[in-house]
Amino acid sequence: GYNGKIGIELRGSSSQFFFEKRNFGIELKNEVGADTSLSILNMPKEEDWILHGPYSDKTLLRNALTFNLWSKMGRYGSRNRFCEVVINGDYIGVYLMMEKIKRDKERVAISKLTEEENSGDDLTGGYIVKIDKFDGTNSGDGWVSPYLPPGKTNNDQVIFFQFDYPKGRNITPEQANYIETYITEFEKTLLSKDFKSPVSGYRRFIDEDSFIDFALINEVNKNVDGYRLSTFLHKDKNSINGELKIGPVWDFNLAFGNANYCDGSNVEGWAWDFNKRCDGDFWLIPFWWERLLQDDQFVEDLKVRWTQLRAGPFKTETVLSYVDSTTDILQIPIQRNFERWPILDTYIWPNQFVGDGSYSSDVKYLKDWITARLDWLDENIKGLEAISVTVGINDLDYNFRIYPNPSSDALHFNSSKIITRIELFNVKGNRVKLTQDLMFNEYSLEVSDLIFGTYMIRTTHADGEIINRIFIKE
Repeated sequence: GYNGKIGIELRGSSSQFFFEKRNFGIELKNEVGADTSLSILNMPKEEDWILHGPYSDKTLLRNALTFNLWSKMGRYGSRNRFCEVVINGDYIGVYLMMEKIKRDKERVAISKLTEEENSGDDLTGGYIVKIDKFDGTNSGDGWVSPYLPPGKTNNDQVIFFQFDYPKGRNITPEQANYIETYITEFEKTLLSKDFKSPVSGYRRFIDEDSFIDFALINEVNKNVDGYRLSTFLHKDKNSINGELKIGPVWDFNLAFGNANYCDGSNVEGWAWDFNKRCDGDFWLIPFWWERLLQDDQFVEDLKVRWTQLRAGPFKTETVLSYVDSTTDILQIPIQRNFERWPILDTYIWPNQFVGDGSYSSDVKYLKDWITARLDWLDENIKGLEAISVTVGINDLDYNFRIYPNPSSDALHFNSSKIITRIELFNVKGNRVKLTQDLMFNEYSLEVSDLIFGTYMIRTTHADGEIINRIFIKE
């Protein structure tokens, strides 16, 4: 084991606010307090680690199970070990020690990108980007996609790409522009009429196999956060297979039927249909999946891969065997965990199932859900056919965004059509702001000087189109 100094911090998003059992990020430190890389529990050496404390997932297994499946698919999944944690003499239960997603030869094995690499092949990798929550305060850490899914016009709904490596504070303007442009061009091409073309279509941007595997793992566990949050992408240099890959997978506490909203517990239905099932949610699935399913070849490749996986890591007996073998190892630690956290018969957000107070009832629910889900996927993937729709970027309303809304300081405009004029009117119809003679697709407007209330925004575009939106000043 490791016996030495660490730096430790709380981590997590909703878990920090909803769950008493906390998650921690740790850094290994040497005697003088500097970061040091070492192996822990036989995992490859690194300095950054995570202590994940499953809480709403009362089986404690959902993350570990998904990482195990992803690894068996031939992909890098965060290595992990179950352990028990005591902090300052306080026993706090069974945890999963995990590798943090990082650029490293033993983790996300892409090229190191230095601040001096700002041109040529050097500039093309490596990058790690994460699709995640956007709250207006982290706008400098990434960018908002200019393309909303079909029919979505709510200005609160965004697809946000966050710089993960290099971080927003370290990435150079040239590097930030490169990866944003690359992904935006992929999105634009995916929306074009010839998106299926083997020469000029979307395949020149992405590693299709990784996208198929990512879709299938999210469909198996029907994660309500899947595709839209904690969704990592990475890209190496063009000289080293520089296609955009999706993964590694991350954060599956709410998967495998452990969510009582947006149809998350139903063993039937597609996870990639989240936008249709959960229309009001702020954090949407990118339009990518709906569009990819309009490609006959993508659908056929997905069906072939499903058949391969069902004969291997997705075989029902194989998945259930992992659950059984892991719970056998954890028998005694589990007892200590639920003495510390007596919640087995208590609803913890967002549980669909609350057992009879026994750990075995939660495990049975998980196993029954997995079995039924795999059966449903067998029948429905077999009958899956490409959606026969041929549309281009100009045929759909993907092209205009104002965010964040509400806002207290600045409004950001993003449009595929050039903006020439922006006007703001108060509730009495008086114009309170006018910005004209513009020629931009993106623009930021200062609104900190406005008083609290509701305003109407009118934008005029180079083709003469006028778009009106409601804005709330906080």
